[in-house]
Amino acid sequence: MKQKNYAPLIWMLTIAINGLIATAYFIPKIDSLKGYDFSRLPLLNAIFNGSTFISLLAALISIKRKKINAHRSFIFLAFSFTSLFLFSYLLYHFSTPSTSFGGTGMIKTIYFLILITHIFLAALIVPLALVTMSYGLTGNLGKHRKIAAWTMPIWLYVSLTGVIVYLMISPYYPH
Repeated sequence: MKQKNYAPLIWMLTIAINGLIATAYFIPKIDSLKGYDFSRLPLLNAIFNGSTFISLLAALISIKRKKINAHRSFIFLAFSFTSLFLFSYLLYHFSTPSTSFGGTGMIKTIYFLILITHIFLAALIVPLALVTMSYGLTGNLGKHRKIAAWTMPIWLYVSLTGVIVYLMISPYYPH
């Protein structure tokens, strides 16, 4: 049986998602969104990131216990939380100016180290997660396991550092 090739779809989604995120920072804010209060979205984004992290941990525990259906369900849940995060994140950043980190000294260095690794790995996790999922869904379990060994820790790191970045910058959001 011939395997379906998801590579074009995965690359289109990767470019579209990362392109939208980059665009949100570099274009003027959308005027039609003015007047709406999006100030709670960063907290919601942190909740979505934390929920993704918990779902991924549950997926990891499930697969270690050989509970494949539970693993699959928790991965789909993690994808759902990540998708909700992405929508909320884009809405916030297309409508609201960026907030600068106000800390100084060593905490500023730590913040930027976490932020830079978070951003780089968040861009990388898009194709990794999609490829890993496509291998799992098409039954290519050898490749699925191989790439999941990289995808899972990176996705866990990205979702956890998303919460940490929020906690570190939240005192500087305008009130």
